[in-house]
Amino acid sequence: MDREQVHFEVFIRKKPSSSWTLELATENRTRALEEAEEALNEQRAVSVRVTKETLDEDSREFKTVTIFSKGEPDRNKQRKVREDFEPLCVSPQDLYTGHARDRIGRLLEGWLTRNRVTAFELLHRPDLIERLEAAGMDLQHAIQKIAIPEAQARGTSVHEIIRSFQRLVQAAIDRVFKDARRGVFPDITPQSFAAAVEKAMLEPEPLYILGVGVARAIAAGDRWSEKVDLLLDLADAAPQSTQARGLALQVIEQPLAEVLAGRSGMNDLLGADLDLGGSLAAMTRLASAETVEALTGIEPSVARVMPALDSSAARLANWLDGPHFEHVRTAIARRVLKELNGPRRLRPTDAAGEIAILRALAMVLTASAGRLMSLEEVQEVFIARSGLLVRSDFVESYLDKGGTPLVEVEQLLWLAENVTGPSNKRHASRWISATVGSLRFETSVREAPESAGVKLASLANLQRSVQRAGFVPEEVAPIVAKLGDVGGMVEADAKLTVTLSRSGATALQKLSALLRLAIGEAAPLGPAADRAKIEALKLLRVPETRAELARSPEAVNRVRAMLQTLGLAA
Repeated sequence: MDREQVHFEVFIRKKPSSSWTLELATENRTRALEEAEEALNEQRAVSVRVTKETLDEDSREFKTVTIFSKGEPDRNKQRKVREDFEPLCVSPQDLYTGHARDRIGRLLEGWLTRNRVTAFELLHRPDLIERLEAAGMDLQHAIQKIAIPEAQARGTSVHEIIRSFQRLVQAAIDRVFKDARRGVFPDITPQSFAAAVEKAMLEPEPLYILGVGVARAIAAGDRWSEKVDLLLDLADAAPQSTQARGLALQVIEQPLAEVLAGRSGMNDLLGADLDLGGSLAAMTRLASAETVEALTGIEPSVARVMPALDSSAARLANWLDGPHFEHVRTAIARRVLKELNGPRRLRPTDAAGEIAILRALAMVLTASAGRLMSLEEVQEVFIARSGLLVRSDFVESYLDKGGTPLVEVEQLLWLAENVTGPSNKRHASRWISATVGSLRFETSVREAPESAGVKLASLANLQRSVQRAGFVPEEVAPIVAKLGDVGGMVEADAKLTVTLSRSGATALQKLSALLRLAIGEAAPLGPAADRAKIEALKLLRVPETRAELARSPEAVNRVRAMLQTLGLAA
């Protein structure tokens, strides 16, 4: 059977008592299933259903098979008519609304992608309409895809809905051809654009007339990026008077938004070789160029992962940073959040790189919150994405297979610092607790070839990192205590405190070294620090030590500061 005779439809219910509504019709099975899952995850629906629609060549009707169903059960199965059902388009003008163009784009997605055009261009160019009519079953197939759910929702026959849509489509086609024969459509170039806008404002339907001229002007673009450049050429040439400029940019924004809404259009503009993380970083830079530039100047980690934009994309970014094309800018930001809320890895082969780019995206989107989306939306998305970072499959791919347990804890702490949300923080702390509490960790640290001083300093650094990782106190205490216990074993193995107190160094040198151990600077808090504290207090009582301190006021200040840290001096 021809591949185009099979498609998949995604239906959603927004409330348990509401009827099913069509969310998406596509020939891509994977996309349909992903859209269903995303509708549930984003709480746009309480239940979803995906059906496979197969065209019967004899009856010319579709056979329906449900291949996926998830969510709350139907609590109102007897209802036949959808209460909030929107009325059918009744005139050709209705097909030019944003909602109608979006639906046309979904229904004819395959044909539009193959011909590298948008729904906006199809509706405004007679040559594309002729090409679609000559393509065979594409138009009829699209009408049937939309007619089936419409008929189910209205409780009427599919044939009646199909005839209604066919009459509407034919009226729209006749209208475009009639206007083309009358010569009412302008031939637009950047040089003539301002004058064409002023002239279109005198027409009863200026958006329609000017839309045809814009669609013709970008017809020469074979690639999506070329269409973007042609649209920006027109934007640069838009008239300066407020009303005329508003009309011009409103018309330009329609095809621009449709080009950037598709994966192929965005990939062509930003580069198809980018992985998901790189693509999202580029889109973020596109939608919020000024914020990215500011952050890259002060945060090297952001500069390292944000890809540069080529000429077309950089040019568009400059426009999006201004007051115009707000819907395009917001749509790009929404798409970034939607992808972040999905299950796909940002850097499939580089877990450390995934953390780095997620950190950069979080910084940029948080700084941009308010203009692009609310801060609450950004936080929710990054909490959801953080949940993927603490799953076992990601953690296992992230940890250095040849690294020591000490290195693993350092990696896990970096991971913990870059996840957000109480639940995700708990998961990260459990990974750290399990590693620190293992016999492998204790043995590895005690038998490591480094000196006792180096090992104790490393454990002290880990202890401080755990305390500032954002864990709740109940999670911090056991990890800190275990690190302290291991530090005590390392100190006892080397007899470091006793060796220091009996060394030939000056009293001030010994006192300073012991106090650094005692306050948790050179050793983890715990048995090792406690033993150093005892030895330091003994040393302070020795007359020679007091005499040396009396001869060095600077040393007195340093010692007093450390004693205050221990709570032993005012």
